[in-house]
Amino acid sequence: MARKDKVAEAIREEASLILHDKLKDPRLGFVTITGVEVADDLRNAKVYFSVLGNEEDYAKTQAALDSALGFIRKLISERINLKFAPEIIFRQDHSSEYSMRIQQVLDEVKQLDEGGKEEKAKEPAQKKRKAAKSGPKKNSRKNKKK
Repeated sequence: MARKDKVAEAIREEASLILHDKLKDPRLGFVTITGVEVADDLRNAKVYFSVLGNEEDYAKTQAALDSALGFIRKLISERINLKFAPEIIFRQDHSSEYSMRIQQVLDEVKQLDEGGKEEKAKEPAQKKRKAAKSGPKKNSRKNKKK
């Protein structure tokens, strides 16, 4: 694991702990830190967060995080031993909603597929009934000489 990845993981862990333990802002919803991207020089970090709720909840959480940015940066720099405290930018991560939407579509397709299988299972029974009504099928071959 590269140093950049280790620093990103450390920032993610510390930011998550700070948000849940130290910040008492009522604007913060049920927020989760989903990932961190750190620049090659370790001076900038994009912290991605997800919120359980709608766009209004995202906006409130974004405002709360932006107002607490200096406090969060200070605590992260104290907890992680780096030469420079990275500049932090909070970004919204909507991948969880995207994943849930994909799951909904897959469930709908599965239900439609199961409905099609039930109809196909009924078709052979209907064909057997029709065949029984019309009588036995005649052999299309002519009598062969033996």
